[in-house]
Amino acid sequence: MAQPKAARAADVVAPAMPEPDIAAELDALAARSSSSPTRGTAGAAEGRPPLVLVGHRGKGMNALASPDPRTRGDVRENTLRSFNDAAAAGHPAVSYVEFDVQVTKDGCPVIFHDNFIYTEENGEISGKRVTDLDLHEFLSYGPQRNQDKAGKPLLRKLKDGRILRWEVRSEDALCTLREAFEGVDRRVGFNVELKFDDDLVYTEAALTAVLQAVLKAQELTAPLQVVFEHADGRPIIFSSFQPDAAQLIRKLQDKYPVYFLTNGGTQIYADPRRNSLEEAVRLCVASGLQGIVSEVRAILRRPSAVAEIKEAKLSLMTYGQLNNVPEVVYVQHLMGVDGVIVDLVREIAEAVSAFPAAAREPGSSEGGSRCERMEAAATAAGTPSFSPREMSYLLRLIPELVQ
Repeated sequence: MAQPKAARAADVVAPAMPEPDIAAELDALAARSSSSPTRGTAGAAEGRPPLVLVGHRGKGMNALASPDPRTRGDVRENTLRSFNDAAAAGHPAVSYVEFDVQVTKDGCPVIFHDNFIYTEENGEISGKRVTDLDLHEFLSYGPQRNQDKAGKPLLRKLKDGRILRWEVRSEDALCTLREAFEGVDRRVGFNVELKFDDDLVYTEAALTAVLQAVLKAQELTAPLQVVFEHADGRPIIFSSFQPDAAQLIRKLQDKYPVYFLTNGGTQIYADPRRNSLEEAVRLCVASGLQGIVSEVRAILRRPSAVAEIKEAKLSLMTYGQLNNVPEVVYVQHLMGVDGVIVDLVREIAEAVSAFPAAAREPGSSEGGSRCERMEAAATAAGTPSFSPREMSYLLRLIPELVQ
């Protein structure tokens, strides 16, 4: 089983990185694009596949201390209501919802982001590790599906150490992975993040047990093939920040794509595989993974990384607060990023819907599932190309965003 680390080796520190010459990076991309005989100055985003839009924890994370009321909590994150709100007819551009899966002490995959869950009883605040709870205790927190029962009040610990009441405008109960498969609109795919604690050391046996519980879970006492039996044609992507877990889930199954999550060097960890896009590419190629999900700032700091990732025949998605800015999302679309994970689902979905329609490759059909589009992106190698007007826009905007 997982053991606590002797020291917080995974604590992040400010990376000692030289300031990148972003303009030079983009000039190099422009030079490559100018030699391409297939590109003109018209149709800025044409010829690129449609951008895949992913709702972060459903309709967006609950950033309780955010000065922006839109990100503090419209609906409780990682719940059936949040997933279905993101998939609602008003958000036609949303292809996937992303959520975090952990496994309870009794082997049930549940959906919850934080490593610890907090409550208050008789004026005293207490927290427990989610993976130390059994399913019944986990579901006793927060709003209950049975209206006759009162759940424990939910609190949340922020990165700065504060513990706040976890209050949102639209409530829903915590849920299991099985309930998500059964209760979420089948139109939307699942980006299943396999969640592990940076402060624990996991043996291969411990990781395998968790991953097998996700793939072939026992919920209560009934055998249940959660993913394999309940996917029912739904597009699914697995992802994880834990390098060994990403490699293992690929070994355990080859039906669904596996992506490696990385900060791309914007934060530094004890495991060097987590500290750069170059390391992420190396891990994916060596392990047969299909793609990378990078913090968006890492891509904006070094735009040439997009070409390197594509040349490795990997798909590229991004996450981060900057993905809530429509202009940033459009810049990534121009750069060749395949998908973005966002919190402001409605606003970004409307912006993405207004992007110029992407031209299909010759011989391709107008149809094709979202999963097929992602798989096609994962195998589409080559350097992104830009028109002069696109390059001018990038040169003006990207340095400001990185700052």
